Amino acid sequence: QVQLLESGGGLVQAGGSLRLSCAASGRPFSVYVMGWFRQAPGKEREFVARIGLNGANTVYADSVKGRFTISRDNAKNTVYLQGNSLKPEDTAVYYCAQGSSPFSTPRRDSDYGYWGQGTQVTVSS
Repeated sequence: QVQLLESGGGLVQAGGSLRLSCAASGRPFSVYVMGWFRQAPGKEREFVARIGLNGANTVYADSVKGRFTISRDNAKNTVYLQGNSLKPEDTAVYYCAQGSSPFSTPRRDSDYGYWGQGTQVTVSS
């Protein structure tokens, strides 16, 4: 049974930083692309970032590019999202997700087969 468990959310002031973690279990971690998404109140879920199998290939949403960094540690089965220079508009529940198929790059939300329960990030102005 695949499980994704996020941690690291909380309340932070604008301009501050947070590091989210997502620990995966249940199937080999290193062969799946990992992604981060977020959903703000009253808004649809949106893509934040994804990372390739060995960490070399990363993609970011324009809204976070230059401020957020996604990384992974395959030895620890964990993916991270470092957010710097946080803004109130970054307030959302953040979810990690794992691609459905090994060695395959997800192109849409439906290409991610497993999702975590989410962690709340609140940025105060």
